[in-house]
Amino acid sequence: MSNTDRYSSPLSERYASKEMQYIFSQDKKFSTWRRLWIALAETEMELGLSQDGKPVITQDMIDEMKQHIEDINYDVAVAREKEVRHDVMSHVYAYGKQCPKAAGIIHLGATSCYVGDNTDIIIMRDALLLIRKKLVNVIAELAAFADKYKAQPTLAFTHFQPAQPTTVGKRATLWLNEFVMDLEDLDYVLSTLKLLGSKGTTGTQASFLELFNGDNETIDKIDPTIAKKMGFESCYPVSGQTYSRKVDTRVCNILAGIAASAHKMSNDIRLLQHLKEVEEPFEKSQIGSSAMAYKRNPMRSERIASLSRYVMIDALNPAITSATQWFERTLDDSANKRLSIAEGFLATDGVLDLCLNVVDGLVVYDKVITKRLMSELPFMATENIMMDAVKLGGNRQELHEKIRTLSMEAGKNVKVEGKENNLLELIAADDEFPMGLEELEATMEPARYVGRSPRQVEVYLRDVITPILDANKDILGVKAEINV
Repeated sequence: MSNTDRYSSPLSERYASKEMQYIFSQDKKFSTWRRLWIALAETEMELGLSQDGKPVITQDMIDEMKQHIEDINYDVAVAREKEVRHDVMSHVYAYGKQCPKAAGIIHLGATSCYVGDNTDIIIMRDALLLIRKKLVNVIAELAAFADKYKAQPTLAFTHFQPAQPTTVGKRATLWLNEFVMDLEDLDYVLSTLKLLGSKGTTGTQASFLELFNGDNETIDKIDPTIAKKMGFESCYPVSGQTYSRKVDTRVCNILAGIAASAHKMSNDIRLLQHLKEVEEPFEKSQIGSSAMAYKRNPMRSERIASLSRYVMIDALNPAITSATQWFERTLDDSANKRLSIAEGFLATDGVLDLCLNVVDGLVVYDKVITKRLMSELPFMATENIMMDAVKLGGNRQELHEKIRTLSMEAGKNVKVEGKENNLLELIAADDEFPMGLEELEATMEPARYVGRSPRQVEVYLRDVITPILDANKDILGVKAEINV
């Protein structure tokens, strides 16, 4: 352990993966700044930036800059920032110390947001791609689970009260489909993400009018060229000094949506674990409680819910920031943005790793499920019993009232007396129902009461999930390791 005398973020120490931590690392940030400075300088050189007929930027300057993308001289930048109190200019200075030939042209025509905002977009794109990979793998694991248990009857619940049976697999498709909606939203936002480009101090590109002597046609090529060099289709067509903070809102809303889906699933798993029907993975040496040695608490599902709530609330940060920006820009977004964007992604990454871990190891106790279902099934079967009695000559309205009365009596026997459900015995003993106990018990086959659940699962997996997984074969197979 190191730095035990100061705060360290649980997101990096306990929850987020190394991959996501790298995306929001200093190395990633400042090496991206340098790539952006190279892209700007290359673009200016390629577009013929000159002074008195001589090129302002030469290839040997570019080559020198490319040699020092990763070996960032942090000590120089940190010392310089203590003097000038400006992070971008400190890194311009530090980069120039490593690149003496290019020192005078680094950051030429740009403002701080050229590196700051474009890097934020690049980092969010890369982070979304990692989130997408893990989300697709959660979908794949849930699909396999749904397929395996598509025909396993289980008691369904409305208002957490026993309701008409469904199947374990069908319930899993409800979780699955919410993640699919998240994937659709993520793909849309990812497809519309653009770079800021180089727009200048208030978004007018005035500095480039000066550099290129008012040549608008040449200046029009700057943003598209930079975008292509940085792996984007285009830049936002208009902006102030910064890209619109609504972009951050859209991105964090994706994270909040994933968190909501994960929270819903984890809540259901926690409730099912209480019922002893489904259980999250529990390792051989894992301790469930410091006091009650027998306990197997749903710790991972609880952590999913806990982190998900953080992500959902965190989405308010960029929304409020977006709403309160003044004119072409203010700086009250900066400190908030450093926290909310990074931590929203780190927490969501942790949530998805937990989801992968939990779904991959879910345990289904089919005998417990069947026992609980059979204790409630007579109530669920009353409609079928009544219809069979009508076919044998009974009066539907009279039978409905009779079966309602008998159901209340059986319910009292269960809840007040603490005895078994005796509804079938009560019906068999009533002369208005022309069927015996053995005949009634023969109808208590759970599969008869799950409707089209198995078929719905098959069709859903075939028509919706399989095309998604086929289109993403190259990113399947992710297995998550959780730290604690």
